[in-house]
Amino acid sequence: MSDTKRVFLIVLDSFGIGEAPDAAKFHDEGSNTLGSIAKADEFYTPNLKKLGMFNIDGVTAGEKEENPIGSYGRLTETSQGKDTTIGHWEIAGIISEEPLPTYPNGFPEEILTEFKKQTGRGILCNMPYSGTDVIRDFGEEHVKTGDLIVYTSADSVFQIAAHEEVVPLEELYNYCKIARELLTGKHALGRVIARPFDGTHPNFKRTPHRHDFSLLPPKTTMLDCLQEAGYDTIGIGKIYDIFAGKGIDKTTSIVNNNDGMVKTLEAQKDDFKGICFVNLVDFDMVYGHRNDVKGYAQAATDFDVQLGEFIKGMRSDDVLMITADHGCDPGTPSTDHSREYTPMLMYGEGIKEGVSIGTRDMFADIAATVLDLFGVKGDIAGKSFLDQVAK
Repeated sequence: MSDTKRVFLIVLDSFGIGEAPDAAKFHDEGSNTLGSIAKADEFYTPNLKKLGMFNIDGVTAGEKEENPIGSYGRLTETSQGKDTTIGHWEIAGIISEEPLPTYPNGFPEEILTEFKKQTGRGILCNMPYSGTDVIRDFGEEHVKTGDLIVYTSADSVFQIAAHEEVVPLEELYNYCKIARELLTGKHALGRVIARPFDGTHPNFKRTPHRHDFSLLPPKTTMLDCLQEAGYDTIGIGKIYDIFAGKGIDKTTSIVNNNDGMVKTLEAQKDDFKGICFVNLVDFDMVYGHRNDVKGYAQAATDFDVQLGEFIKGMRSDDVLMITADHGCDPGTPSTDHSREYTPMLMYGEGIKEGVSIGTRDMFADIAATVLDLFGVKGDIAGKSFLDQVAK
């Protein structure tokens, strides 16, 4: 299908559809993000239903669509991790054999000493912490002292929270760059994240000026292959950050899911040839990590409305692909990511209706299929399923 002009690949961040075969290894037995949110009264996704979401193998939530308009299936993560970086890298064709480092006991003194030396500031917290709780518990001391709030989570992240009036944004971003340069070798974690906040105690609130400084992808991705072949590569949301800018021609930041889809609908009107790769992070960051089942369900409903608008605006040579990068089941006691299957929904005039691609071995099959759509060769992981779904 080298006559495909545009692929819109939308990642519903953390929208898992049931525990993966190796979920026990990651302490995620019984996790089912879709299963949890589909029980909520706020959940209503007729467009996802039409595409075949509830016809996917193993999905027991919702009602099956009698005549799905898309092709559908589920993907298994092969990489040894369940975080955003590894998930997206695998979607783009990289298998990570080793998990990225995590710091359940905080960061080692060898890193912090040098970080304090280079920034000239002290450090507060240095523990795994909730992002909202950490500014509640350490925000006042930070404002008084100017010390940086450094914390982590179950993910491979080094997070720096600072009040925008105490540490201006550019200064905070520079501190993140310092940390990124320090975190190499055995400490080469996935992301350094700026977490600015504002307000006054006890009502501190995070601002939308978060910025991720990611590890450079270690191998070629589908984005590199498309770029080298002369195709446009557009990132919306934190795609640029996840890939450290590698293989991305143009990036557009967003403030929330709704804005992400507004920007995607705007991109739909542009006359480009290539891929528009979208990440909608609120499912994960705002709802999944906070165990907010109703909020997650409402976010799915809101997305579905905009999805309907997007489908109406598709051109004859467009292909839509919808997937996820991991799970984050808000219905379990855990607030961490969960090891789950992810959905694969595919739609367009050139895509067959009602075809199940079954259960695929890796997220990287997406990358192989995208390259196949454009007739581009590339040294990436994954096996294309285009032959199953192309008309």
